[in-house]
Amino acid sequence: MIDITLETFETEVIAASMHTPVLVDFWATWCGPCKTLVPVLEKLEADYGGRFILAKVDVDANQQIAAMFGVRSVPTCVLMVGGQPVDGFMGAQTEGQVRQFLDKHLPSEDALHAEADAQEAQQLMQEGDTEAALQKLAEAVAADPSNDDARFDYVRLLIASGGLEEASALLHEPLKRIPQPLRFAALQEWLQCVAFAQTDPRADWPLAQFDAAIEHNKRDFDTRFAKAQLLAAAGQWTDSMDELLEIILRDKTWNEQAARKLFIAILELLTPPKPKKQDAVPGKTAGGIELPGKNAAQQDTVTQLINSYRRKLSMALN
Repeated sequence: MIDITLETFETEVIAASMHTPVLVDFWATWCGPCKTLVPVLEKLEADYGGRFILAKVDVDANQQIAAMFGVRSVPTCVLMVGGQPVDGFMGAQTEGQVRQFLDKHLPSEDALHAEADAQEAQQLMQEGDTEAALQKLAEAVAADPSNDDARFDYVRLLIASGGLEEASALLHEPLKRIPQPLRFAALQEWLQCVAFAQTDPRADWPLAQFDAAIEHNKRDFDTRFAKAQLLAAAGQWTDSMDELLEIILRDKTWNEQAARKLFIAILELLTPPKPKKQDAVPGKTAGGIELPGKNAAQQDTVTQLINSYRRKLSMALN
């Protein structure tokens, strides 16, 4: 439990709630119901073991904060998540009532454990310990199957390390959703490229053999698409998209728009995700493709490349 003043409100409530939900208790020394509620809140803060932070605001000493929240009576409790109020209640509540309120909004213990495992996996990936990272991500998904970020990272790392069968199994659930999440559809496309590179006889062809076949027949889309898949499997993203554009320019609907689908998947894999937290790992795209550096200029270069290829696709489709 922490006592909040106007000077500490920004850091102890707004900033803190970006990482951990903060329950703000507006109270007053003269308020009888407040004295009943405070022990309940303090007990629950201990029982929930860090799943939320209890912050107390004395309304008489901090009228400006109370006014910001439109507090008209005490006790009033407001739950802050991600820097914003999401819910609240007024008046003294029983322990059961407050638990019910908290459980509507707070992550479960399993979800917290999964998030901790996923964050540890990110650090292990940065250190190059793929096996340990895979283990942590497996634990995260097992603890909280609804954690799509952990599932995404797990599938991505499985594909990159050759665990295609397990990756395919993990993609089954999100790909059943309607509409399909774009980032999981992108992983499926990448998985198919890597599987193709491991099984198709053309994987042993030198690039010159592909180029000769394409030069002989520029509408040999099957050969051109095979080349694009092998380039994508090898992480040669722009070369792959260049081949796909040639197909799209000549036949937008070829093979149920296979070229467009793979092109969009590559763009999705290259697009840096929006960070969830301040401790998000920099320099990593949504597809887990490590960028050759982590500064803003290099991020801008990737963004410019993505925007350039988006425009090329738009022009090809028009």
